[in-house]
Amino acid sequence: MTYSEILFAKVDGVATLTINRPERYNACTPMTIHELTQALTACWADTSVGVVVLTGAGEKAFCTGGDQSMREAGGYRGAEGQAIAALPLEVGWQMVTNLIRTIPKPVIARVNGFAIGGGHVFHVVCDLTIAAEHAQFGQAGPRVGSFDPGFGTGDLARLVGMKRAKEIWYLCRRYSAAEAHQMGLVNAVVPMEKLDEEVAKWCQELLLKSPTALKMLKYAFHAETDGVAGITNLGVGGLSLYYGTEEAMEGQQAFMEKRPPDYSRFRE
Repeated sequence: MTYSEILFAKVDGVATLTINRPERYNACTPMTIHELTQALTACWADTSVGVVVLTGAGEKAFCTGGDQSMREAGGYRGAEGQAIAALPLEVGWQMVTNLIRTIPKPVIARVNGFAIGGGHVFHVVCDLTIAAEHAQFGQAGPRVGSFDPGFGTGDLARLVGMKRAKEIWYLCRRYSAAEAHQMGLVNAVVPMEKLDEEVAKWCQELLLKSPTALKMLKYAFHAETDGVAGITNLGVGGLSLYYGTEEAMEGQQAFMEKRPPDYSRFRE
């Protein structure tokens, strides 16, 4: 697929998705969000991808949420001529955050600057966050007349505790990378010139681990809090393992051969 507002690169098992709107501090339009959903889905389906990295272009911003210049009464509009404009950005945003949380591969946020508003939500729902020293974190919803009623609040509270999460959302303060690391929002902080090296190191460590174990662990971390959806993801992850067993194949072969299945040997 050809992308216009993100960059997609795949090298040695690592797929890097870059929001490519540096002139707008990597604020997203409906098209940006549409392209992120397409790219994340492609990463899910591509068995050669073991780790996904999400970042922003340039050195000023990771992502600063929705492009406020495209917001009007009722939500965000798309740019003239964009076919995806009919999809509300706030709906697409939840699709992206849901994909980040459920894609059966680790997703690393490479935070190269401002992670504000919806961009802060993106990094919160990523599995791991590696930040440059100059990065800044914070929410903006109550300041600009918006809010995130889903993963952006629930996952944040799980990361930093309810009181701190309310502070972050209610007051819309900015926090340094060091402060974010101290409160558990960030896994590592390095100088900007070392950011790619550090992200690559974490990616290589992950690629050495069992992909099935990582997948099931990711689903297990969310199973308790995500209700039926969380249990479904955990269960379907296990179902894919079951399909590869002789027991599962006996059922499929018996159906194709129009005979009763013989499961007796699997009870031992």
